Amino acid sequence: MASETDAAAYDTAEAHGVAGAGGVAGAGGVAADARAELERLRAPLAAAGLGLGVALASDPAARPAGPAEAAAAAGMIPDRRREFLAGRLAARRALRSVGLTCGDVPRAGRRPVFPPGYAASITHDAGLAVAVARPPGHTGPAGCDLELGRFPLEAARLVLREDEEAWLHDAGPALAPARLRAVFSAKEAAWKALYGAQGSAEARTLRDLCAVPEPGGGFRVRPRGDGGSGVVRVCVCPVAGGVFSWVRPAREHGR
Repeated sequence: MASETDAAAYDTAEAHGVAGAGGVAGAGGVAADARAELERLRAPLAAAGLGLGVALASDPAARPAGPAEAAAAAGMIPDRRREFLAGRLAARRALRSVGLTCGDVPRAGRRPVFPPGYAASITHDAGLAVAVARPPGHTGPAGCDLELGRFPLEAARLVLREDEEAWLHDAGPALAPARLRAVFSAKEAAWKALYGAQGSAEARTLRDLCAVPEPGGGFRVRPRGDGGSGVVRVCVCPVAGGVFSWVRPAREHGR
């Protein structure tokens, strides 16, 4: 759930009881299970032109790679510091898988800054950090999101507007929470791809994005009121009782 580019959505969800970033009981076991399942997504992500990086917050290699990361982490509380450094480690691993070996990943405000020509996205939840990266040749930014926590239906009003709620409630009370988690994650990943790389405040909340389910799974997500431009397609994959979502590169879906 947490990242450095989706603070508004993350803070709102946390304030209303949506678990994230360590809010899962038995988080260590969940993280280990999720890590193993994410590894099975490496091949389909590579086929789509994306590299995957995964790191546990407990990984001894999750330490500052340079002065920018050391300075950013210096004032953080221990749990946040471990989470932040695991995210940087996951990003380096994702970038390495698409041909770039890099060290220090600085930031501008809350946003990580990646080498020119490359795009990456970082997410973390329950002690696990995940990143995707795309090499030059695939246009557009990257976006991903990991959700392993619970999603009470009361949180729907933070994520959906009236035109999206029918799809949620059609699932019935037993399946609706899982649908809500899936659409939340899809919107988070899309938000990062559409706005996070530029630090834009154009989409103020996830309700400013419209998500339409696609046959076979996933969503088409677009900003509301933009005349149909800026559409991204988001894959949503089950992972350890939760979901991992990622934005398909622009070249793959013909934009």
